[in-house]
Amino acid sequence: MKIPSILKTISKTLQAKNAKAIIVGGCVRDHFLELPIKDYDVEVYGLAQMDELEEVLAMYGSVNLVGKSFGVLKFSYEGEEYDFSFPRTEAKVGVGHRGFDVEVDGTLSYKKAAMRRDFTINALGYEIETQQFLDPFGGQDDMQAKVLRHIDDATFIEDSLRVYRAVQFCARFGYTLAEETFVLCQKMVADGMLDELPKERVYTEWKKLLLKAPKPSVGFELMRELGITKRYFPELHALINVPQSPKWHPEGDVWIHTMMTLDEMAKLCRSGCPHPDKKQNLRFLFAILCHDLGKTTHTSMDDAGNIRAIGHEEAGIEPTKSLLYRLTDEHDFIDALLPLVEHHLKPSQFYHGKAKASAFRRLATKVNIEELVIVAKADFLGRTTAESLAGIYHAGDWMLEKARGLKVERKPLAPLLQGRDLIALGLEPSPRFKEILDEVYAQQLEGKLETRDEIFEYVKKEYKHETN
Repeated sequence: MKIPSILKTISKTLQAKNAKAIIVGGCVRDHFLELPIKDYDVEVYGLAQMDELEEVLAMYGSVNLVGKSFGVLKFSYEGEEYDFSFPRTEAKVGVGHRGFDVEVDGTLSYKKAAMRRDFTINALGYEIETQQFLDPFGGQDDMQAKVLRHIDDATFIEDSLRVYRAVQFCARFGYTLAEETFVLCQKMVADGMLDELPKERVYTEWKKLLLKAPKPSVGFELMRELGITKRYFPELHALINVPQSPKWHPEGDVWIHTMMTLDEMAKLCRSGCPHPDKKQNLRFLFAILCHDLGKTTHTSMDDAGNIRAIGHEEAGIEPTKSLLYRLTDEHDFIDALLPLVEHHLKPSQFYHGKAKASAFRRLATKVNIEELVIVAKADFLGRTTAESLAGIYHAGDWMLEKARGLKVERKPLAPLLQGRDLIALGLEPSPRFKEILDEVYAQQLEGKLETRDEIFEYVKKEYKHETN
């Protein structure tokens, strides 16, 4: 296992004090999964006091003592930060993730200390001096079998967030939840043990699921099986068994379609789509997750037996807000993705209706067209029609070409008339300014007024009675 040289140096110093440094947690797991290692966590065994560890670390870099009372020291060296800790045990004494009694004990065995961890794959250790891997609960065997297994019933249930961690780990690593772990997680959900979780902690796990899993649908299917969607996210659960027209959606109901679109969006995001920004990708992923929530209330069948969902785009706004505000209070983030839900059918509608330039200009005032096409493309690809399976979204390509030609693919047309222009033309400032500016901008969007000279002449003619 590749170890930073500074950790080897510190390990040597600790060995001289009859102590040993063991790399623990996700970095050891990620070594076996052949994933990039971002953070190194080190547990130190054999010291009597945290002060001794602090003394050693201070010899090589700066030490942050913020977590010292919990047995954790943050060590900084050449711009990198490492967590050093004493082995500890935790006992649940109150509500929430802070309701634990932590007992730090440098004399604990590695197996005893690792008992507090959630899954066998996260209990792996690497002893720096002996260069040996420690695996007290069979984590490597579970990795080989691609199984996610909890360590101990009593410690696992002490933090109910572990159910969501199970979900995102299974989706990210392509693992199956061990039968006994599935049963335990299902019982925790049914018993309401997840009720106490702050939305911020749940949201963090959702973000990992959406941004890191090759197929986020695996995690959502697991949430459905565990009872999470039914109990905590009814807007999503309601998609199950909502029928769709077999002509446009031969893949099945709205839940199946949504899961397929989610995986397609994850694929698009990994390709850069075209802005490789995590926050923006998260917005795309939530938009596609929510794009058909309105179908639960707006799906009907006509006399001829045709299934329709007229108006479901706009109807999806409220359930989208309801779902997202249960996860986060990031108002700007939520507001930014709502137009993507509301207008997700526009690329196909514009394409088949051969929309005029004015329609593009008006749409650009409501939504970023380039981003909208990305969401609509995932919607198109997430089905099993012959056209979708071919993988070419003609409507999206056409829309982008038209929008770029009009220079409105990322932002609306800039107004050519400003309030200061009205004053220069002799109009007195008044509430009428907004009406005039809006009316002129509407004409600009229609393509009837294209230059400032045309606009000035129009204002002089139409509003001459209001000038000095």
